[in-house]
Amino acid sequence: MRKRVARPRQATRATKPSRPAPRIVSGTKAAKAKPLALGDLSQLLGYSIRRAQLWIFKEFSRQLAAFEISPAQFSVLCVIDANPGVNQLAVAQLLSIERAGLGRLVDHLEGRGLVRRTASAINRRYYVLYLTEAGTALLGRLRPAAAESDKALAAKIGPRAYKELQRALSVFVAEA
Repeated sequence: MRKRVARPRQATRATKPSRPAPRIVSGTKAAKAKPLALGDLSQLLGYSIRRAQLWIFKEFSRQLAAFEISPAQFSVLCVIDANPGVNQLAVAQLLSIERAGLGRLVDHLEGRGLVRRTASAINRRYYVLYLTEAGTALLGRLRPAAAESDKALAAKIGPRAYKELQRALSVFVAEA
């Protein structure tokens, strides 16, 4: 009787099931893909606002990329700058960021030396936030990038539409 020798197993990668190749009808040229229709979405203002937000976010992220700062981080820096000693929970509520998410975001900013977090003198269960000198200096360099992003939006939709959009959306900013 032969003795089997166990061989080490090679790691196998899980693969996604492959999709079947598109069918091509013989004798016809491959047709250009027809753009998909949006259906009712094209009439919904909310959908248009979401598409605009995606475009704006992409442009703003592009402007901030050189500084290795995200739009959310920029927002937090702006709020702390405008409210030195602000409660971390208040920042989360104002910017509609979950507490845990803001905690990670502040950890990152603190690790970069941009934000200082200390226990509140009023209520030690809360942290209060301050910009460091480096945070203030960086925010000063970020503001022109933010302005460039807004200029790109104004160029895309026109200065008059930009002002009207700013005025129309101000009701939502006021609710924050």
